[in-house]
Amino acid sequence: MIDAGANAWFVAETQSRQERVAEAHLRRQGFETFLPQFRCLRRHARRTEMVSRPLFPGYVFVGLDPAQSRWRSVNGTVGCRRLVAFGDQPLPLPMRVLEALRGRQDAEGFIHMEDPLDKLPQGAPLRVTQGPFADLVGLFQTRDDAMRVILLLDLLGRPTRVTLPAHSVAAA
Repeated sequence: MIDAGANAWFVAETQSRQERVAEAHLRRQGFETFLPQFRCLRRHARRTEMVSRPLFPGYVFVGLDPAQSRWRSVNGTVGCRRLVAFGDQPLPLPMRVLEALRGRQDAEGFIHMEDPLDKLPQGAPLRVTQGPFADLVGLFQTRDDAMRVILLLDLLGRPTRVTLPAHSVAAA
C-alpha cells in the first residue's frame, strides 16, 4: 500500500459535467473536497454573463486518509467514475500542487487565470497563428471578452478591425 499519510489529497475522475454533483455527494459521505473554479464570460442568445467553470473539467480533489477511510466508496459515489490510482492503490497528489492552487484563490474562492493579453498595451503587434489571416501581423486594439481579441490588420491597403479568438494570436 502507498503510504500517503493522514489527510493526503487524491484526484477523483468525475462523470461528464458532474463535478459539482460529485463534490456534493463526496462531502455528504464525510470526505473533504476541493473543486478549483474560475470565472469566465459566457455568450449565449445575445446575452453575456459571468459564470464559474471547473479549472480541471472532469476531476475533483478528495482529501482522505487511505489507511483509515473507506476510499473505495469514492468509486461508487454519484457523479464519480473512479479515484485515480496506480494498480489498485490511489495515487496521492503532491501537497505543493494543492497549496499552489489554494494560494491563487481570490476572496470568493475562484482561481484567477492570468492571461498574457491582460498586460498587452494597445497598439502592440500580434501575429495571427491560425485561420484565414494566418501569418499576418496586426495591432492589438482591445478584447471584447475572455475569448476574443480585436486587431487592426492591414487588408487591401487599409487598416481593418478584425475580431479573432484569443488562442489564434501570439506576440509578434
